[in-house]
Amino acid sequence: MQLSQQLVLVTGGARGLGQHLVRAFVREGAQVVINYHASAEAAQKLAAELGSACVAIQADVTDRAQVDALFAQARQHFGRDITTVVNNALAAFSFNGDARDKADVIGWDAFNRQFEGSVRGALNTVQAALPGMRGQRFGRVINIGTNLFQNPVVPYHDYTAAKAALLSLTRTLAGDLGPEGITVNMLSGGLLRTTDASAATPEAVFDYIAANTPLRSVTTPAEFADAVLFFASPWSRAVTGQNLVVDGGLVRD
Repeated sequence: MQLSQQLVLVTGGARGLGQHLVRAFVREGAQVVINYHASAEAAQKLAAELGSACVAIQADVTDRAQVDALFAQARQHFGRDITTVVNNALAAFSFNGDARDKADVIGWDAFNRQFEGSVRGALNTVQAALPGMRGQRFGRVINIGTNLFQNPVVPYHDYTAAKAALLSLTRTLAGDLGPEGITVNMLSGGLLRTTDASAATPEAVFDYIAANTPLRSVTTPAEFADAVLFFASPWSRAVTGQNLVVDGGLVRD
């Protein structure tokens, strides 16, 4: 299915990386559901700017009933089922290594928040999407990960553990859903320059990362969003269960 034929759900799509993902899909002719949790003003503003290709719908992705309602609203608005799910929503997190909770003080509550956002949220959206995807014999699930579990330059214990679990879920879902024409992949970025989550990152950290990448630059949200398009496009129809690292070449294994 061409990108221009797809109905795409972007969770956490109102701001940060999410709004760049929304813009990238709309640019390619797709219709997009902008999911938001608390960012109503930003979501409505983005939807108004992009026009009839978009609709903003509120839902907490960790709540299955709210996710089911989101899918029903999207179906009613566009008259068809969602074909493509981008699991981008992030439980509240700030990428500031100096302020992170270290191993001797971090509590399980921090891990639980990240697992709820990354793993439970993704499971809810995939399960809600399955009836529509099965009916079309087509589906694309794209999970947003991190390169930190391959290169833990800053040990954000809770965030990294949750994203590593999401990669495992990506691969098991790919094996389970592949026979039904549904692919499940992950794209893992490094620190992006700049999102709400990375706004607290010291400039020296950005400079260090840039100096250590082959491209000598820090990946931008717009550059990352373009890479996400590949896994939704027909060009990736034989690719599933994979993790593509999009970080300017910082991680190469």
